[in-house]
Amino acid sequence: MTGPPLSMPLAPDEAARAEAVLAKLQLLVTRKLDGLLQGDYAGLLPGPGSEAGESREYRPGDDVRRMDWPVTARTTLPHVRRTVADRELETWLAVDLSASLDFGTAKWLKRDLVVAAATAMAHLTVRGGNRIGAVVGTGSGVPQKEGTRGWWRRKAEAKAEPPPAAPVLRLPARPGRKEAQALLRAIAGTRIRPGRTDLGALIDMLNRPPRRRGVAVVISDFLSPVEGWARPVKKLAVRHDVLAIEVVDPRELELPDVGVLTLADPESGMLHEVQTSDDGLRRRYAEAAGEQRAAIARALRAAGASHLRLRTDTDWLLDMVRFVAAQRHARTRGTTR
Repeated sequence: MTGPPLSMPLAPDEAARAEAVLAKLQLLVTRKLDGLLQGDYAGLLPGPGSEAGESREYRPGDDVRRMDWPVTARTTLPHVRRTVADRELETWLAVDLSASLDFGTAKWLKRDLVVAAATAMAHLTVRGGNRIGAVVGTGSGVPQKEGTRGWWRRKAEAKAEPPPAAPVLRLPARPGRKEAQALLRAIAGTRIRPGRTDLGALIDMLNRPPRRRGVAVVISDFLSPVEGWARPVKKLAVRHDVLAIEVVDPRELELPDVGVLTLADPESGMLHEVQTSDDGLRRRYAEAAGEQRAAIARALRAAGASHLRLRTDTDWLLDMVRFVAAQRHARTRGTTR
C-alpha cells in the first residue's frame, strides 16, 4: 500500500490552512521584497549573469573562474570577463516535502518555511518573461522501520521487496505571475506522505533534460545522508547557479530541559522516550546536531552552491532580505558568492 497520490485533494481543513498560509506568505513577501530588485539585474539571483560581456582588470575578491586569459596574455595584466543579464531566464525549484518537514515548535512549521521560500523565489524571479518550474518530492507512503528488527532481517526484506519509489510532482516552467501562483498553490497543497524523499534523485531531475544555464533552488532540511545528495548538487552547479535553502527548527539543534519527553519520528513512525533532564544527553545531542549541520554546510560549499539557512523561530523574511542584499553587494564587487 503506497498511500494517496500527490494529486489527491487535501481535506477541507488542510486545504483551507494551506491557502491561508500561502496568502499570508505572499502578502509578507510582497511588502518586504517589492522594489528590492528593481532596475537592471544580472541573472535571476542577485549576482552575475550568464552571457559574456566586456573585460576589465582583475580586482581582489573577483571570481578567478571568470578570468579572461586571452586579454590577460595580451595586456600582461590580469583581466576578468564581465557578464551581462539574460532577459528570459529559467528557474527550477527542487522542493523536498519529506515527512520530517511536517514539524515545527516555533512560529512556523518547517513545511510552511518551504512554501515561504518558494514564494519568495517566485516573487524575485518571475518578471520580464522569466519562467519558473518545480519538482516536488515527498515520502514513499511506507514508513521506514529502521531499528525495529535485526540488521540481517532488514537486509533480507530489502532484497525480497524493494520499497516503492517516492512520487514526484513535476510542474513545468511557465512565464507569468498567474502561472507562478498556480505553481505555489500546487506546492502548498501537496500531501506529505510517510517516509523520506530521495533528495539526490530529486535534485538529479533538474539535470534532465539538459537546460540552458539558469538558476536551480533546492529547498529542504537536508536531513538525508550527505553522500546521497552532495554529488547531484555538485553536478547541478556545473551548469547552473545553485541556491540551497536549508530549513531548520530549533529543537533539531538542542533539546530543552522538560523531563521525560516522548518523541515521534515522522518518517518512520517510531516513538522514543528521552530523559531531557540529563545534561550529558542534551550536550551530546547538541554536539551531534552541530556536526550534522556543519557537514551539510561543508558539502554545499564544496559543491559551489550558495547556502541560505531559514529557521522557524526567527524572522525568515529578514534573513532572506539580508541574503539578497549580500548577493547584490557581492555583484558590485565582481564576485559570485
